[in-house]
Amino acid sequence: MSKDFEQISLKSGFMKHNGGLLFRTISVNEYEFKTKINENHLNAAGITHGGFIAAFVDAGGGTAAHKAADQNPCVTISLEIKFISAIKLGQELYGKTKIQKKTKSMVFLTCELTASNKIVATASGVWKILKLSGAGPGG
Repeated sequence: MSKDFEQISLKSGFMKHNGGLLFRTISVNEYEFKTKINENHLNAAGITHGGFIAAFVDAGGGTAAHKAADQNPCVTISLEIKFISAIKLGQELYGKTKIQKKTKSMVFLTCELTASNKIVATASGVWKILKLSGAGPGG
């Protein structure tokens, strides 16, 4: 669908502060996002901090859920991450997300993170679809 990545961290906030997030749509149920690992993403051991990886998955997965939910806002209900290998300074970190199921109120997805064509983490999560206010009685 979308060949090029688009910067989605346009408003000031956590992800923009941390270098931004580039995102693209692969298909109706598949999305991809990426960022480059900078000095401020590293922990004391000199590898990417697990908290940054979690935030990266949460932002990319949340954006995928938002797109799958017809642009309605979504909030994270649960997020499980398995850290597999280290990500180093200067590497590009990619997340490939697949929507496993969407209901009227929830989005279930999985995500595989890679750097230098190697799997570095996997994740799965559930997002709650929020209905926009003013959508009828009890809005």
